[in-house]
Amino acid sequence: MKVLVVSQYFWPESFRINDVVRSLVERGIEVDVLTAKHNYPEGKIFPGYRCWGIQTESYKGALVLRLPIFLRGTRSGWRLALNYLSFVVSGLAIAPCLLRGHRYDAIFVYSPSPILQAIPALFLGWLKNAKVIVWVQDLWPESLYATGYIRSQRVLGWVAKLVRFIYRRADLLLVQSKGFISPVSAFAAATPVAYFPNSVESIFQDFPKVPLPEIAALEEGFTVMFAGNVGVGQALEVIVEAATTLRDKSDIRFVVLGNGSRWDWMREQVKLRGLRNLHLPGRFPVEAMPGLMQKASVLLVTLADQPIFATTVPNKVQAYMAAGRPILACLNGEGARLVEEAGAGLSVPAEDAPGLAAAVLRLYEMPSDDRDAMGANGRLYFKAHFDHDRLIDELIGHLQPSPMSGRRAL
Repeated sequence: MKVLVVSQYFWPESFRINDVVRSLVERGIEVDVLTAKHNYPEGKIFPGYRCWGIQTESYKGALVLRLPIFLRGTRSGWRLALNYLSFVVSGLAIAPCLLRGHRYDAIFVYSPSPILQAIPALFLGWLKNAKVIVWVQDLWPESLYATGYIRSQRVLGWVAKLVRFIYRRADLLLVQSKGFISPVSAFAAATPVAYFPNSVESIFQDFPKVPLPEIAALEEGFTVMFAGNVGVGQALEVIVEAATTLRDKSDIRFVVLGNGSRWDWMREQVKLRGLRNLHLPGRFPVEAMPGLMQKASVLLVTLADQPIFATTVPNKVQAYMAAGRPILACLNGEGARLVEEAGAGLSVPAEDAPGLAAAVLRLYEMPSDDRDAMGANGRLYFKAHFDHDRLIDELIGHLQPSPMSGRRAL
């Protein structure tokens, strides 16, 4: 079987699709990857690459074809829009020639934002009579409104029509959360929708021994660690307010690992409020994250109080479970339900700063054996529901050719 993976994001950017490609190749599947020149999350091209032109390389036995792209920059809405559109244009204009003579049984689209990257995949599926499977990681247009990128109802309406076009021309839609099934199905018409959750990189399951950066805030006291994107959707205000409430508890420390559009704001708040209990060490290589997570007393996940975020499961929930540490979930809906169902920690409503502070105190005062039991519960739940190898077997079943492949008209 030969598969084309289409993803705007790919190694050395840190995304779930990297491990998926590696595992497919290990199972004997021939994989090509159509992707962009990597510039996430800093908005600058990675060393050794250039923005324009086509570059090819190999990753774990897969052929990687990199298309030219407009750099996303930092905190610029128009640059981000051009970044998204440039991948679509490159995919439509260049990929058909680049892939001339290549035959595929399936085209698999890994689709965090933007869903637009599925457009060239649909065109290629039509050209090559291959089934197109889209793995939906984010809900458009809802997420565009929730994160503040687009507020115009007219523009959101246009985006909704585009999403409907994409969903209805795919052969199968996989969704990362059960909460996605209903909203995706509403746009999908006859296209089947199936639940297919995220796992995490193999390093979170194998715990390789790698040198860890020294982060003083993790070396003593009771540490509450947030790891990941520091953006609007994460509602970081709730962490700042909880840290302010607990500022007199000198043994409790909040540690935020990561970067993003709200990192500078958080740093300003630390200075303005004199928060000696809120530490922002920055972003670290993904290889170091399992070891750093295991140093934390509690792992924190937050999302904004928006309806769309109640349907999603942040991928850090699976990573936290795999790390085997207790989880504090300050969010609504599916993510909180998973943590509670697994017995992996505590949950409080999204953006509830007093509730978050109270939950931190509850975990702080809890016997360490009870916290360790929560971490062990999360690890067991991860193995039962999000095991990488089991999910790869399931994905291969979805990728198998079918008689109806590539029959949908554009």
